[in-house]
Amino acid sequence: MRVIKPSRIVLGGCLLAFGASFLNTGFLLSTGASVSHLTGDIARLGSGLSPFGASEGRHIANVAMATVGFLLGATISGFLLHHPTLEISKPYGRALSAMGVCLVVAHFFYADFPLVAIGIASAVCGAQNALANRYRGVVLRTTHLTGLFTDFGIHLGMRLRGHQVEGWKLLIPVWITLSFLLGAVSSSVLILQGRTDWLLMAGGGYVLGGAVWSVYKRMG
Repeated sequence: MRVIKPSRIVLGGCLLAFGASFLNTGFLLSTGASVSHLTGDIARLGSGLSPFGASEGRHIANVAMATVGFLLGATISGFLLHHPTLEISKPYGRALSAMGVCLVVAHFFYADFPLVAIGIASAVCGAQNALANRYRGVVLRTTHLTGLFTDFGIHLGMRLRGHQVEGWKLLIPVWITLSFLLGAVSSSVLILQGRTDWLLMAGGGYVLGGAVWSVYKRMG
């Protein structure tokens, strides 16, 4: 079985983190809904539904749609790939390209039916997060950073204790965090410039990424 170099894993994780952050920031700025991580939204929703707060119906609908979409996307990934460990034989390229097509569809829904676009984008993030979440003892997360910081702390603590921890395992959270930040900045710039094609650009990027992976897979 062909082994993927850790450097390729880091690069792929960075690109996926950039894409998820690009999407999430775009939707946060334009709709106020998160599509890549739901903890904060659900917490705000819960506080709004309590006697001490009040949530708007639109916000409740956005969070509910994002939650259902994320779960549906992760379920589809689990059903089609049915293995959480990264393996070169799995059709990740086709999966990424399919996600890109979904984002293109979301772009055309966005203007008149933003709730549908939120659901589609959340499904894409859920599917991405479930594509492969384990590689050589590392838990890969590319749609949010909390787990990455946890893993970084664990590996750093083990390293300080004298355990042998490979350097790339410590670098993954650093590089993915920087990529996530860059994705947020890029999306923010486009939104603030009044661009309406940012979602279409994201879709094209995913389609291209899937095609590149498929070519790389067959080169070996």
